[in-house]
Amino acid sequence: MTTRIIGTGHYAPEHVVTNDDLAQFLDTSDAWIRERTGIHMRHIDIGEGTTAMAAKASIRAIENAGISPEAIDLIIAATSTADEVLPNTASMVQKEIGNSHCACYDLNAACSGFVYGLNTAHAFIKSGMADTVLVVGSETMSKIVDWNDRSTCILFGDGAGAVVAARDEEGIESVVMGSDGRSGDIIACDARTMENKWGARPVKNPFMIMNGQEVFKFAVRKVPEAIHELLDQAGMKADQIDHYILHQANERIIASVAKRLGVPMERFPVNLFEYGNTSAASVPILLDEMNRRQLLKRGDKVVMAGFGAGLTWGATLLTW
Repeated sequence: MTTRIIGTGHYAPEHVVTNDDLAQFLDTSDAWIRERTGIHMRHIDIGEGTTAMAAKASIRAIENAGISPEAIDLIIAATSTADEVLPNTASMVQKEIGNSHCACYDLNAACSGFVYGLNTAHAFIKSGMADTVLVVGSETMSKIVDWNDRSTCILFGDGAGAVVAARDEEGIESVVMGSDGRSGDIIACDARTMENKWGARPVKNPFMIMNGQEVFKFAVRKVPEAIHELLDQAGMKADQIDHYILHQANERIIASVAKRLGVPMERFPVNLFEYGNTSAASVPILLDEMNRRQLLKRGDKVVMAGFGAGLTWGATLLTW
């Protein structure tokens, strides 16, 4: 037995900020952003928050799965932009979906978060500790970027994506996860002021900072390596995969990964032109769009891969 995705859902805020909107207060243009990133616009939260978006995506995934919320044994929320320190996002999602008994916890692996969460759900299901798991990635990236910093704010958007994973005879075939904390300062953001009765630690990075060139070099090297490791575990070749659903960070990164794998770009769906980089939400948002457009056929081989702050990376191979 293994783990199969039986339902998907996503949610994005209605408020849209285009590249032309950004050009009103930044030294940039629509053409400049599109050429370098592939991003045309992004959805920005104006009051809902990470938990509300996560709950809406989760409800849609549960409805798509055709199950009762009470059937869920575990909720894993992948986020690096939680609304609150306590309670955790997963517990608040549990409240909103109408479940009162399952285990709940948050997982922070930045843009790799959803893949980490799905692989963790698989481990729970394989071990017999759970039968049905809700995994949701939700991010309000707009609250941690400096909107005066052109190098970062043009890249990110807000949204949530979720899946219901359940015990089945086919589904996940192999998983890969890793991290290299030695390079953690390439993408960083201080959580909050560290202050108590006896003193304080100054905040170095109140907003996200990122070395874009180093992130690019890391992604185009590590993602193909992780995918090859994933495929080797399953005894498969790159050209046997029907769909590569990668973290939507930058169109150039995705194209570079496709080239290094020797796989046509047509097998790498892209939706970052509308959403930008939604961190832990990007893979499940794209997965849900493909599912609802009936682009995924039963028996298709699918690779999902994420990469991000940490530096972290993760990948999953499954049969749809």
